[in-house]
Amino acid sequence: MVQAARVLNIPVLATEQNPSRLGKTVSEVDVTGVEVFEKKLFSMLIPPLEDRLKQLNVKQAVLFGIESHVCVLQTSLDLLEKGYEVHLVTDGVSSQRPFDRQIAIERLKTAGVFLTTSESALFQLIQSADHAKFKEISALVKAPPPIKDYGLFPQANL
Repeated sequence: MVQAARVLNIPVLATEQNPSRLGKTVSEVDVTGVEVFEKKLFSMLIPPLEDRLKQLNVKQAVLFGIESHVCVLQTSLDLLEKGYEVHLVTDGVSSQRPFDRQIAIERLKTAGVFLTTSESALFQLIQSADHAKFKEISALVKAPPPIKDYGLFPQANL
């Protein structure tokens, strides 16, 4: 998703949960050129990031990340409360325990979050095979994920 955002010139804002203790973003997710904010709150909607969203004048957010049942959930709920339309990339979120992930996704769906997949979201963004970036996006969709299935993205029966 980060690579696709670069191709489509879509801003990406990321957070790292207490990186001095928990570490930086994994190398498989290349955050070069991405605005990264440090946080200790579970929600990523911290004041500097919220200010940046206002500067960008966006009304929609596409979320993916780890700890679906904590950080992703709280961020989604906070964004909804602030009037944002939230799209959750379900194959781009994980939790240590699959059941926590499943319950978080179900809760977010009930709260009004739009559930999607990375492929669906990307093709929705470009809308047509005539899009100037179609081939680049199509290649990204076909590429194997940077993190092979190590149980990070178990399929939930939703």
